[in-house]
This record gives sequence, C-alpha cells and structure tokens, in this order.
Amino acid sequence: MMSENTISGTQRKKVLILTADAGFGHRTAAIAVADALGRNYPECHVVISNPLEYEQTPAFLRKQQSDYDRIVLGLPDLYKFGYQASDASVPAAIMERALTILLYDAIRTALKRYQPDVIVTTYPLYQAPLSAVFSIQRKSVPLLTVVTDLGTVHRIWFHEGADICFVPNQAVKDLALEAGLQEEKIRITGIPVNPQFSDLPADKREIRRLLGWDEERITLLAVGSKRAPNLNQMLNCVNHSRLPLQLALVAGGYDPLYEEFQNTKWHLPVHLYNFTREMPLLMGAADCALGKAGGLFVTEAMACGLPLVIVDVLPGQEEGNASFVIDGEAGELADTPEKVLEVLFHWLEDDAALLEERKKRARLLGRPLAAFEIAAAAWQAAQHGPVTMAESRLLGRAGLVDLLGRYGVKTGEGSSGDTEISKPRGIR
Repeated sequence: MMSENTISGTQRKKVLILTADAGFGHRTAAIAVADALGRNYPECHVVISNPLEYEQTPAFLRKQQSDYDRIVLGLPDLYKFGYQASDASVPAAIMERALTILLYDAIRTALKRYQPDVIVTTYPLYQAPLSAVFSIQRKSVPLLTVVTDLGTVHRIWFHEGADICFVPNQAVKDLALEAGLQEEKIRITGIPVNPQFSDLPADKREIRRLLGWDEERITLLAVGSKRAPNLNQMLNCVNHSRLPLQLALVAGGYDPLYEEFQNTKWHLPVHLYNFTREMPLLMGAADCALGKAGGLFVTEAMACGLPLVIVDVLPGQEEGNASFVIDGEAGELADTPEKVLEVLFHWLEDDAALLEERKKRARLLGRPLAAFEIAAAAWQAAQHGPVTMAESRLLGRAGLVDLLGRYGVKTGEGSSGDTEISKPRGIR
C-alpha cells in the first residue's frame, strides 16, 4: 500500500494553506487555491489549516473569529478606529511583535505536523510568527501571501518575509510598495475564486434551464448573511416594484433571514436558498447582484461579469471594496430602498442598455483564473521546498529568542496538542 506522501515511488509535494474564519473570504480563497491545485497538480498533497483554532493559540485570539460579527456590526465606529489606528508603520510593527509572541507555538505546531514544501496564507496575521519560527529553526519554507481585499488593505498584509505577495489590482500593489515591499515580490492576480467560475456556460439561459428558473427573465441575485441586516428591507421595495425581474435570494446560511424570505408574500417570481455550495452556478445564471461589499461577494460577482447594487458597507476593508466597484463603473451604492429602486429602474430602461454596459465593466474587473495562477506559483515554489537560512538572514535572531523567552514562549522543538483541520470537499 502506498503511503499518503508517495505516488509511484515519487515524493509528493506538500502544500500547507493557512487561513482563518473571521468572515467568509479568507477560507473561501484558501479553498479556491486548493481546488485549483487539485485540478492541475493532483500529485501534490494539500492541507488547509486554521492556527487560530489550535489549543496553543490564546483563548481571546480563538474567540476573536466569533467576535468579528459582533464588533463590526455592534461597534462599527470603534472597529473602524482600531483598523485605521493600527494601519501605520509603528503600530503595525508593534502588532507584529505581539502576534509573534501569541502565535509562535501554534505556527510551530503547524510546521512540525505538516512539514510543508510551500506555505500559502490567505490571512495576514501569520506572517510575522512564521518568520520568527523560520529564524529560530534556521530553516525557511517558501511563503506565498494572498491578499483578500480589493482596496482598503491593512499594511500588515505586506510582510517582508513573504516570497510572493499576490494582490488583486494595481491600487493594492501601490499600497504594498508604499509599505516597503519589494516590487519583485508583488504579483497582480486578483483574488482567487472557485475554479468553477471559469467553467460556466456563456449562455445564461442554459444555466437557468438547469436551475429551473425562467430562462428569459432578467434575474437579480441577492445574497445576505447576518452581516447584512438591511437586505430584506431593500428587497421589499423591489418586490412591490412591478419591475420585469425574477429574484434569486440566498440567506448565506443565516436562518432568521431565510425564515423572513419564506414568510414574505412575493409578487415577483422568486427562488429561495438558505446556504448553497452552488454559488458559481447561481451567479452564472444572474444578470446583476445585490448585497454588501464583502471581498468574496464582490470578487465572485466580478469574475462572473455581474454588476453590483451595494446596499451595505462595513467600515475598514469593505470601503475599499465598494470603491473598487463604483470607480470601475461596475456597480452603484444604494443604501436606501428608494436608491435601490432608482438604480434598478435606470439599469433596466431602454432595453437594459445601462445594465449591459455595467456588465461589460464588471467583466473587465473580473479575474476568474486567479486561483490557477496562484496554484501554479505554489507548485513551482514547492519544487524548491524548505532551505537552510543564510547567516545574513538570521540577524536579530538572538533578540527574537530573548523576546519570546521573556514572555514564557519556549523555542525548543517539543510541541503537542495539534488540532484536527477542516478539509473542504475534494482535498486529500
């Protein structure tokens, strides 16, 4: 019987993808890269892991994932202040030192357990502790960072320890350069989306027929979650508008919103979903989309050439996502029910001439092949694998050992208490 690390006697390359569950976008990007690797490089072994869930991670950091929604919704001004206040060189450096102390044990555990040939991270907080572990152990693993926001990007994403930093567009590349990242380390690819987006039929009617929707009717896809509290209010106006639309409504797995959908008397043709793994199919069947300015929602919509009606923008990174869409003329902000109707009426008049123009702009911004580009770079980096660090790169190592020691962080090789990882479908 072949071991899981060998195929036909050849050593399998191991790809470790680090992510987090503060919002949907980080893990979704990780799954997209893993699926692209599985398609094009089936001989590699891919693992997705979230170090914030390890028992070595302090409880308050583990809890911050579940607190994310409560903070950004309940205390948006405080969240925005904290985001902006830390997005400067000195506060960011202090944050990186703190993260090194807090996450060193968890990151070392991940490296010891999975022994990767390359690391891809879709979450920014791991880069500083990774660099610390590399320095202490005198061995570095190729590190690829995937930025998952489109405009307002915190400088902590741009860490000198990364071998490649994949960014979504020129504006974010400029931010990386301002933060001091070397230009040769930066690649513009877009944010990785599900590889299925590149497989969709060009004819939307074909997809609608498959889904059981009206093949000819213009379709508005609305995507909600517990972070989009105003969605149903916006849809209520659309429902009574007599616009020539059919609606496809996704609650994002948020049961209270799905119950509202079910209890509404719909005057337009409607198709209801709570949680779905078929978002590429739904987006491929739609003509436009309505929702909040999350990086995942915006990126996937652009990959499908779907213009956006943005009804909610959380402070911080979502402001940049909204600007990316609006400045690119691929959508509009509509923060009231009346504004939503105004946008839709304008898009649909004159045989939907403006809607078609918005579609063209969205297609120009979309990058459906980003996951494949990143997967190719990860596979190439894995061929080189871990390397012993040159003495010149170990400057400051003694101070790092002292810093960790002062906070009771052991830098020896022993470590225990790994947690099991969460694996998406199709990943071995």
